[in-house]
Amino acid sequence: MKIRNIEGLNAADLQQEAEKGARFVYFSYTISLLLITFRKNSGVYMIRQGESTTSKSLPFTLLSVFFGWWGIPFGPKYTLEALRTNLKGGKDVTEEVMATVAGHLLFQEAQQQRRAMVK
Repeated sequence: MKIRNIEGLNAADLQQEAEKGARFVYFSYTISLLLITFRKNSGVYMIRQGESTTSKSLPFTLLSVFFGWWGIPFGPKYTLEALRTNLKGGKDVTEEVMATVAGHLLFQEAQQQRRAMVK
């Protein structure tokens, strides 16, 4: 999983940011080509405490507004769902990301213990 907006933070730094109130979210978008409608999600973005999601969600919202409606029959439905998700600040996946980060930290700790036993 690639997380955007983390600027080289390691797993421990991500955990600290989450404790400070950072959230991890993704945004939805819809693209329609008359009979085919694609419903997609952006990558995961870290949103720091006090940071707005508007600048991150705007490209996906505009993409849906201009290119999502045209599909029959699901274009309008999926476009409205994408707009609702984005206007609410994205889909929050903080718990899932933090579970992955915690697993990574446990793995690093086990590796360090293994190295210490070998020496």
